[in-house]
Amino acid sequence: MRLAILLTTLTLSWVPAAALASSGDAGATHAYLEADYALAQASKTNVAPAQAKVVAFAHRLRGECGREGSGAPQTEAEQPLTYEAAGALWSITYGANARPIGAFARAVQGLHWSQRKLTHTAQAYAKTLQGLATLSLPHLCADVAAWKASGFGPAPAATVSFDRHVEALEAHAIPLKLLAPYEDAADRALAQRTAGLETKLLNTETVEGYNDWDLVLETLGLPQ
Repeated sequence: MRLAILLTTLTLSWVPAAALASSGDAGATHAYLEADYALAQASKTNVAPAQAKVVAFAHRLRGECGREGSGAPQTEAEQPLTYEAAGALWSITYGANARPIGAFARAVQGLHWSQRKLTHTAQAYAKTLQGLATLSLPHLCADVAAWKASGFGPAPAATVSFDRHVEALEAHAIPLKLLAPYEDAADRALAQRTAGLETKLLNTETVEGYNDWDLVLETLGLPQ
């Protein structure tokens, strides 16, 4: 489960920094790094509140449809439902960070680099984060009940539609090392602080995210 940053690899030819850096590239890099750091800080602050929302959600599921999926076979047929459960958790955790994500998106959406792929990646990343922050919570109880009523056959249409929407929201941040040619000393220090924050967040949220997913599946009675 990842709240803040999902990294991918971009290809960028390496040439001396002096040849690459321009005022536009340097300015865009500085703005991006500041926004990225602010998002990482906010994400760290919101870990506990987001976790409390997840626990409340699991408690609500237990009251409304606890163990509804009991008896479901552990086959490929249950995978869309378990993925939907993961998407529900993303809806909660990213939604808890909707405000800082919105601030990040506003700061990034107008940035441009001479490397067009960097510009596209930054803007697509901001758009994807906004999509995750506004992701509607699926009707898990209704979908699990419909699946059970079908004799645990194909996943309900609502589940399939939700899963497809979530799968399209694949977030790819700009790897910070690719911005290094455009950084000054202060930017480099900021990038290092951001990387440290993001590493801690990733470690914390990976463990908590898996445990949360396991909790929701157990609450619903779905195979784990």
